[in-house]
Amino acid sequence: MKTSINKNNKFSALILLLVVLLTTSCEDKIELLPEDLTVSDVVFSNGALALGAVTGIYNRAQQDDVLNGTLQFSSEWQADNVDFIGTFTTFGEIRDYATLAANTSIFGMWDDNYEVIGAANLVIDNVPLIEDVSFTTAQRSQAIAEARFLRALVYFNIATVFGQPLQVGAGENNLSVPLVTSSELGQELPRATLGEVYDFVESEFLAIIPDLAAGTRILANPGACRAFLAKLYLYQERWDDAANFANDVINDSFYSLATDYAFYDSPDATEHIFTLINDAVNGQDSGQGFSGLSNPVPGGRGDVPFSQNLLDAFAEEAGDLRFDLIQTGPGAEGADRIFTNKFPEDVNNSDDAPVMRVTEMYLTRAEANLRGNTSIGATPLDDINDLRNRAGLSDLVSVDLDIILNERRKELAFEGQRRMDLLRNNMSLRRPGQVNEANSAPGADRTIFPIPQGVRDLSPFLDQNPGY
Repeated sequence: MKTSINKNNKFSALILLLVVLLTTSCEDKIELLPEDLTVSDVVFSNGALALGAVTGIYNRAQQDDVLNGTLQFSSEWQADNVDFIGTFTTFGEIRDYATLAANTSIFGMWDDNYEVIGAANLVIDNVPLIEDVSFTTAQRSQAIAEARFLRALVYFNIATVFGQPLQVGAGENNLSVPLVTSSELGQELPRATLGEVYDFVESEFLAIIPDLAAGTRILANPGACRAFLAKLYLYQERWDDAANFANDVINDSFYSLATDYAFYDSPDATEHIFTLINDAVNGQDSGQGFSGLSNPVPGGRGDVPFSQNLLDAFAEEAGDLRFDLIQTGPGAEGADRIFTNKFPEDVNNSDDAPVMRVTEMYLTRAEANLRGNTSIGATPLDDINDLRNRAGLSDLVSVDLDIILNERRKELAFEGQRRMDLLRNNMSLRRPGQVNEANSAPGADRTIFPIPQGVRDLSPFLDQNPGY
């Protein structure tokens, strides 16, 4: 049975409403409306209400454009794992590398992620000021640390889509996203560089580890900080750091590889490092998140079938249990297609979001050790064979980068990982023979998203990405 984070009650609903009132949208910055200052005084008048505001940040992170599917599938549509066969022209633009700056889906991703950042900033700025003797120092530290965790996670994610990765262009000096780290009114912040965003994310995750409670998979926790640091270091090609932090997580007895693949909607499974709990009321919007987009019609939208290239990759080795996570049904265009079955709840759209799981740490450690010529914790061959054994496949006698990336592809398909795995390894997003291969090369203009036109209309000083 799923457990919740105390969202389904009138008190938390009230707090969420107040947090909604406290943040505005349609901007590159998060501001308070003048009349919201009184609301802010209410929300942060005591510890109990402030903790409700923390719950409100998680609620915002559950938006499909943040951690619940749309952003993740949008990155998959640019790569080689999946097709888009739906009717949303905004999604079709992303698939075809024809995205416009006025694309409303891209605007939604920017807007919703900055809403999370804005809600987190309010907690971070106001919790230290609360005059409530019953609100303990430990509670304050935990609340602030959870807000900082979600803010850092969001920045890490949006930096991958709104600017070029480290491996192309100007590297750390590539323009990324504005770093809004305060709820102060009237901020007009330019785009930070990728290096500045990564430095901020690193410092935040490192700083909050001592303040977060362990023993949870559904809230911010120390293991999740270490896991995202390992991922960050992998993206930065800091091989020893990536291997060491991944190794720390793997050696934490609270996490372990699941024995099979029935863990996706089981938040208590040892596989999960951090997962968002969804249910019929809280979580994915109908038809928009992991569940709605990836299931065949009539229950789902039928928008995200396997690409033939991914089917061919699985066909190279018979008996791969990861390929059992499939279903066949009508796609949006009417013909039967093969879809993932990782998110099968197409009625209530209540499948949980697999934000970070321990399998990714094995893959990170394997790649980092291979590329750093080390064997921190285990050899790359041992890590890959552990994952292959769970998948019902025979041991390999050696591994190279192509093999590791292929295992990442099969393990993490439909979870929003493939695009960055290709770009950071200087590989085109499409394979030879797939459409738009020429437009998918690393550094190509539309392998990243535009700064939304609606944002630049309000803040024209924000430089647009080339090609838009």
